[in-house]
Amino acid sequence: MRPGLLPDFLAGGIAFVDIETTGGPAQRESITEIGIVEVDEAGVREWATLVRPGMRIPDHIERLTGISNDMVADAPPFEDVADEVFDRLQGRLFVAHNARFDHGYLRAAFRRAGMDIRPRVLCTVKLSRRLFPDHRRHSLDHLIERHGLDVSARHRALGDAQLLWQFWQRLHERFAPGTIADAVRELIGQPSLPPQLDPEALADMPDAPGVYLFYGDNELPLYVGKSLHLRTRVMSHFSADHRSDRELSLSQQVKRVDWIETSGELGALLKEAELVKRLQPTHNRLLRRNRDLCAWRLSADIIGDWQLELVHAAGLDLGRQDDLYGFFRSRREAVNRLRAIAAEQALCPPLLGLEKHVPGQRCFSYQLKKCRGACHGAESPQSHGLRLIEALHALKVKSWPHDGPIGIREGDTLHVVDAWCYLGAARDDEGLAELLRAGRPAFDLDIYKLLVKALARSRAVVPLGRLKAAPATVPDARQEASQVDTEVVD
Repeated sequence: MRPGLLPDFLAGGIAFVDIETTGGPAQRESITEIGIVEVDEAGVREWATLVRPGMRIPDHIERLTGISNDMVADAPPFEDVADEVFDRLQGRLFVAHNARFDHGYLRAAFRRAGMDIRPRVLCTVKLSRRLFPDHRRHSLDHLIERHGLDVSARHRALGDAQLLWQFWQRLHERFAPGTIADAVRELIGQPSLPPQLDPEALADMPDAPGVYLFYGDNELPLYVGKSLHLRTRVMSHFSADHRSDRELSLSQQVKRVDWIETSGELGALLKEAELVKRLQPTHNRLLRRNRDLCAWRLSADIIGDWQLELVHAAGLDLGRQDDLYGFFRSRREAVNRLRAIAAEQALCPPLLGLEKHVPGQRCFSYQLKKCRGACHGAESPQSHGLRLIEALHALKVKSWPHDGPIGIREGDTLHVVDAWCYLGAARDDEGLAELLRAGRPAFDLDIYKLLVKALARSRAVVPLGRLKAAPATVPDARQEASQVDTEVVD
């Protein structure tokens, strides 16, 4: 081997890797072939094997790779070759074209086999872009044409791995070893950005609190996320070590990243909730809009007996009422929760409105010894009502503890809140006045939960009556340290 092909920091060797798959997800048994070219001071060795996947190979994949279902029918499953693949990769630089794909599938396969491997990873797409910035295209077919690579078996694992080894040698014919070593050292020290994402697009991203948005081919975001450290969190999405097929799929689709810096974690949490509800990103599973929000309302009838009524949030003055228990995202969820409480506390289902009530008649739950007899007078209505109130206590909706809107200071921002509704963020008197004029938006359960937690921990609450009398309060808020301590889960 020529001197310089392996710099000192790659003394362990290089593994040029390619895999073929059924086109199925990484989290299933999708690999059909593995090819590895090992290069170290002892020389060059080639190895390949077919792998029996856990699903059929589609016709279009069979036509592309030439690997048929008959060919893999008698091939070993991955777990039977896992030890050998591990030994060939361990301690070597893992080099592949669009390396996140190959590495992601192999990592998932190793995990299913009860093994873990964490090699340093180099993507030859990134390396080509770094060394040939004047060229726009860096697919393997373009590298073949540009560098005159000798094709033996395109779209077969070993054939494509051999092309990467040839490409590595061509680079050393054109560049000084130090130039290549510097490029490799820099690339393997960074997360591997998707090939379609311009690295310059993230150059100005701060490592500060905020919200980030991933976009694909159109103006609708794929994903909205939040973090106290924007740049670190965004880069972590492009790590070669993807924890799920969903995460791998998302990273492969991202073509543009936008971000909104906030004054702190409460601002990031609130902005994320607002954007997810408004934009409905395809990869966000939580914080979706819910139009069937409801709660149980507990009130006394004309003779003083307690009664429950299921009420929809849209018809309530939420935050001002003191008789609500919940919330629930559907009638079904509310009824099921009440049934569970009745069973746990031996409450009478008919008196809760869960079953038809015939005065004086023993209910079915009483016959099963799961009711204390309020249905037929064995327990007094007052006793049953008190036990119901106690059982519902943990579900009680917190009433708004202030006379009107308030502000929560966070850095140079005042988060304006009224009756558990978030009006927005103000940084000056004009912005504050505009938010107060706009009035309250519709009640939102996720915002309610965030604000309950924030107010319980915050010492930086400003009654807005006092604020209006002292206009300098908003600009001067940046001089006071925020005490908001809500948890950001990346």
